[in-house]
Order: sequence, then structure tokens, then C-alpha cells
Amino acid sequence: MVSSALPPSGRQLELRFGDQRAVVVEVGAGLRSYSVDGRELLDGYGPDGMASAGRGQVLMPWPNRIADGRYAFGGATHQVPLNEPEERNAIHGLVRWAPWRTVDDVEADRIALEYTLHPQPGYPFSLALRLEYSLSAAGLRVASTATNVGSSACPFGSGAHPYLTLGTETVDPVELKAPGKTVLLLDARGIPVGAEPVAGTEYDFREPRPIGATRLDHAFTDLERGGDGLARVQLRHDHRTLALWLGESYRYVQLFTGDAVPGVNRRSLAVEPMTCAPNAFRSGDGLVVLEPGESAAAAWGIQLTHDG
Repeated sequence: MVSSALPPSGRQLELRFGDQRAVVVEVGAGLRSYSVDGRELLDGYGPDGMASAGRGQVLMPWPNRIADGRYAFGGATHQVPLNEPEERNAIHGLVRWAPWRTVDDVEADRIALEYTLHPQPGYPFSLALRLEYSLSAAGLRVASTATNVGSSACPFGSGAHPYLTLGTETVDPVELKAPGKTVLLLDARGIPVGAEPVAGTEYDFREPRPIGATRLDHAFTDLERGGDGLARVQLRHDHRTLALWLGESYRYVQLFTGDAVPGVNRRSLAVEPMTCAPNAFRSGDGLVVLEPGESAAAAWGIQLTHDG
């Protein structure tokens, strides 16, 4: 008997370009898989699984955490659900588990999905959200747009949560180059309590070196950028370099080795582009305020290169 059960992540939307293959899912418009020449570059999940530990998920209308799930905006105090209850945080926004709809003509190498975030307790604002995934000779590109379709200003931030892998058993031998000149100091709940230059600390990866035993669950800012305006996090191993680039809207990046997280535990490195800092709804650090009719756009992507 053929099963008609719907996969937990909804429709599986496959993109192809040359030897590249990506799978985008209906639930959360997440990126479940990305491979080149048959080699998986994301530590994702199977078609019969759910996205654990944020794998490949879209983080809107805020990335990372809001302490106590409570923030003040527009003269009112708002309370969103605490979906990290052990730390009393609200984490990674409101759209990760919502079904997104495909729009436009789906092409072999490009797909667009949209979702309307309606007002709800804790976030009484209206956003029209759009994600576009595309493959080309330059690799994978992910572009997002958020438009305030409500009648009042709203707070906004966005991010993504891919876990990168070059197929090693752990990330320890992988050489990391990361652009952050400043690391945010976090408390035990993952909430920033300060910042310091990375120079002279174990978190300085501006020059490439093996990750080794370094435990990472840190946000970085003051990102060094190339002449093209892009910041890049690079992983290198066995003559291959995997780069995640961040467009200028992404002013922060979180690096996470997943220590003691079931299913991750240093097997891959989460590289999380973020337009704002953790707890930005309370601190204002990097927070975008969208007036009615205004939009915020951002883009990031992944590219694999071979030495020689």
C-alpha cells in the first residue's frame, strides 16, 4: 500500500542547477537540504523528519531571543509566548512552523514563497513576507523581503539558521575564517550583557584556523566586508572551502557548534545571518522599525569552491 501521509515539513520543493540540488519545504519556508555533486553541505533532516534545533529555518519577525518574551514598543508592553521556557526566552520568531505558499512560476532553479503574518497577541502587527531561493553558477542565494502592510509602525528583524558541514565527523579539524571584529558577551540565557573586541580572545577567527575545542554559541558584529560589500564565513577542509556570505542588511552573525545538542553535538557549525542582535526587541541593537508600507530586504547565500 502506498502511503499518502503528508511529510511533517509539508511539500518538498526541489531545485536543481548543474550538480547542485536544494530542497525547500512548505513548513516555515525552510531549507532542508543543499548538496553539490552529491555531497551534502547542510546538516539538515530527512523528508520524514521535523526541523530540530532550528535546522534551516527562517527567523522572522525576530532572530535569536527576546528575554522573558516581553518588550515595549509604540507606548505599549507586549508579551509573546516563551518557546524556550527553560531559559524564559522567546526564540526565533513566529513563522518557523507556519505553512508558506508558493508564488509565481516555480522554475527548476528558483522558487518563491510568501506568508502573511497577521496580528496576534504579543505581536499586533501585519507583515507580508517573501522568500526567494535560487541556484546559479555562484551557488545558492536566499533573498527575503518583509513589508509592513498594517496601519502602524512595527519592530522587525530577520535571520536564518543553516548548519554547514564539509562531511567531517566533528567540526574540530575544520578551518574557520569568520569576519566578526566584536563578540557579544552573553549571560547563561543567551542574552547580551556587553561586547568586546575579538582580538586576543579564543573567538578571533579573522585569520583562518581550526575550530579545535572552541565552543561557539556567540553573536558577532562589526563584520569585515569585501569590496563587494559582502561578509563571509568560510569553512575549509580537504581542499574545499564552503563560504556563507551575508549581504549588507545582515550586521550580525551567530556561530553555534551545538555542543551537547542532540543530533548536532559539534557535527556541524550553525552560521546564522541576523539583521539585528539577540534581544534587539528590548535593546534596540540593530532593530528595524518599519513604517506602514515600508519594506526591508536582505540576502545571504552559500558557495562551495575547490582549491586548485
